[in-house]
Amino acid sequence: MSVSTDSRSERTSVPPAALDAALRDVDWTIPPAGSKQSRFSAPSGELAVLSLGDPAHPRVVLVPGATGSKEDFALMLPILAQAGYFVQSFDLAGQYQSQAAGDQSTYTYQLFIDDLIAFLESGGPAHLLGYSFAGTIAQLVAVHRPDLLLSLALLTTPPGSGNVFEGMRWLGRLAPFTSARRGAALMIWGIVTNKNRVPPRRLHFVRARFALTSRRSVEEIVGLMMRSPDLRSRVRDLPLPKLVAAGSRDLWPLSAHERYADDIHAEFRVYPTGHSPSETTPHQLSADLLDMYARSGH
Repeated sequence: MSVSTDSRSERTSVPPAALDAALRDVDWTIPPAGSKQSRFSAPSGELAVLSLGDPAHPRVVLVPGATGSKEDFALMLPILAQAGYFVQSFDLAGQYQSQAAGDQSTYTYQLFIDDLIAFLESGGPAHLLGYSFAGTIAQLVAVHRPDLLLSLALLTTPPGSGNVFEGMRWLGRLAPFTSARRGAALMIWGIVTNKNRVPPRRLHFVRARFALTSRRSVEEIVGLMMRSPDLRSRVRDLPLPKLVAAGSRDLWPLSAHERYADDIHAEFRVYPTGHSPSETTPHQLSADLLDMYARSGH
């Protein structure tokens, strides 16, 4: 099934930027109306899943990053579902309500790749978005199993390879001297002390989910981010619509994101926010995704 331009344009006459400006703090523990919570048996263990929309419609899979969860896309799920898509997200192994997945093994790139491939295979090809660290996993899956993707979107994904922390605005100079454990501690400290300046209910939620998230999983993911693979040439050659999206105040400089988008032959979009456009500019991000989906014919 494809979604017509007419059906998309009838969603609302209010500009996406105006809708985002009108957003208020919400209770992030309450799932979107009509959504379904479930569990998926992945190679690493049981993953917590959130779904919204008709499973007969084209599929969208939104994957959160380290210290994140499926709730990071709670504002986007209704927008994409109302536009005619079946939208799913899940907590990565070791994160939030998937905290037990992977606890008997090391959190490796292959573990996350195998989980995402299994999830995509379970429901058929999808428009795939990877957020931050998950964008690296999404690219790895894309180059290994392009048959499972309808399009690829990278949301504030580290725009580089090797130790990606070296390119960050605030950690760059210290990155070569920082261990995975210390890097994870800095990441968590920045979140719980609200360096992102999120509103009260959002802050309460992100602090609370650390009670479930495996600290070891965060440390080992940080270690993976210190040796990120260079996937640019392989992703560039994929015959898929591609989008790189970032906030103007992201952790990595906009120039690095733009250069990465050019390297992989992807569209580039910027929003007036920080590292989390899915939370703060969901209407603008969703509008750009829907435009890409429409051009893909799915």
